[in-house]
Amino acid sequence: MATTFTNQAILSYSGNTVRSNVAVGAVEGALSIDKQSLSANYAAGDTMTYIISAVNSGTANAAGLTLTDDLGAYPFGAGTVQPMDYVTGSVQYYLDGVLQAAPAVDTTSGLAITGLSIPSGSSAVIIYSAQLNEFAPLASGSTIINNVELSGTDICGVTASATVTAESGAVMSMMKSVTPIPVAENGELTYTFTLENTGNTAVAVADNAVISDTFTPVLSNVSATFNGTPLQSGTGYTYNETTGVFSTAAGVVQVPAATFTQDETTGAWSIVPGTSVLTVSGTVGSICDLTP
Repeated sequence: MATTFTNQAILSYSGNTVRSNVAVGAVEGALSIDKQSLSANYAAGDTMTYIISAVNSGTANAAGLTLTDDLGAYPFGAGTVQPMDYVTGSVQYYLDGVLQAAPAVDTTSGLAITGLSIPSGSSAVIIYSAQLNEFAPLASGSTIINNVELSGTDICGVTASATVTAESGAVMSMMKSVTPIPVAENGELTYTFTLENTGNTAVAVADNAVISDTFTPVLSNVSATFNGTPLQSGTGYTYNETTGVFSTAAGVVQVPAATFTQDETTGAWSIVPGTSVLTVSGTVGSICDLTP
């Protein structure tokens, strides 16, 4: 990017003063830089890969360069927090497409890669990875902006940035338990399905979520509840007492999004999953029916 400058001369003679026109010039920086992320979105714990492209269009070699990256640091309280950590050993340094020896790395404050050189008319590519930590915001619409600067002696630093956005969606897990253990023959057995959503988007009716299972042993006199509300056979669920195949109706299963809270002291984010519970109860047969 060029920086303009202006100059004007003064001619003095016999007590007279004449001003010249204003001459306008420009000084163009020798270095230019660009930063890209391989992924536009992120989720908790993801590892992000960044590509820095730099060009030396000047007539002099640029040596002793340092590339700094704030790793997405943002203000919090009286200081800052850093939502990413450099992945040790991940840096790669290419000069005109040829892999060079790994440069020195300092992670005392953000990331500093030192000892870089870009000869006149050459280009460099620096690739490295950073992993999200507990300071990364995860709510829908959250972003992380990484700022980099390439600087050196007698060279004005050049900057670039890359923005990634928190991935929107549900992240589901399911735990199944059975009570009582053991159950008496011809007694009632209850299966409990606990659903957890650590994502920033709820599972809604339109998602047509379904829980299906094949009960062994086959149950009779089946009843089901979802979040404590009884489900009606045929509209809320289906069950085959011959095969033991159970399935909720599409859209019955709904799970709220997780809640994200930032600690007022440390700045770390915590996740409280959204939860829902399906219970299915029925009567088991005689123990003789279970004997091969």
